[in-house]
Amino acid sequence: MSTTTPSPTTPWAPLTAEEIAALLGPSEARWWLSGGAALDRWLGRQIRGRENVDVSTIPQDLRPLLAVLPPRYSAWVSDGTEGEGMIPIADADEDADLQPVLIRDDPADVWVLRVNVEDGAARAWMYRRDARLQLPWDRVVLDIDGVPTGAPEVQLLWKCFSPRPEDDADKDAVMPHLSDEARAWWEQQLLRIHPHSSWTIPVRSPMFPARASWNRPQR
Repeated sequence: MSTTTPSPTTPWAPLTAEEIAALLGPSEARWWLSGGAALDRWLGRQIRGRENVDVSTIPQDLRPLLAVLPPRYSAWVSDGTEGEGMIPIADADEDADLQPVLIRDDPADVWVLRVNVEDGAARAWMYRRDARLQLPWDRVVLDIDGVPTGAPEVQLLWKCFSPRPEDDADKDAVMPHLSDEARAWWEQQLLRIHPHSSWTIPVRSPMFPARASWNRPQR
């Protein structure tokens, strides 16, 4: 492990999905590609340039997942202050909300992976922003050519809380390719959980009362 302390502004050299699978594959912990990288993987092409790459896990699997990292990699979290201080995850309090966890390639002095901690247990995933939303794991995580990958409609739900222009680009690229069932589910959860998101406007606009796919008459 390097003796230098990184910062959030340390450069990124994100791993590819295949490199992540090789890195984390030896672990029995639950993990999956998430965020924009999951959307790219599901779509089969890169939607836009991405400065980082994310995977997700659940609280009880975080430490076992990090335990398989080779010696050249180290795991860091915020020190909890208002500045940009970072500390090794080994120095963080056991009961701290350890996320995101940033993985550094120490010899290269670059960030290579971000690990987000979501809620869930053995039988089901739970949406961290609203515990009412729970789904079986095979509905949330897909196997795409051997890489566990977050389902696109679930990734878009995360992005709808406060969407940025780059999130709009992700949504616009993915939505036309979703199944009717996936799109209907996303629209329902969007209106139920994040009714104030700007993404609800075309779904519930009074000028387009039948825009929501789940509200269309059955033929």
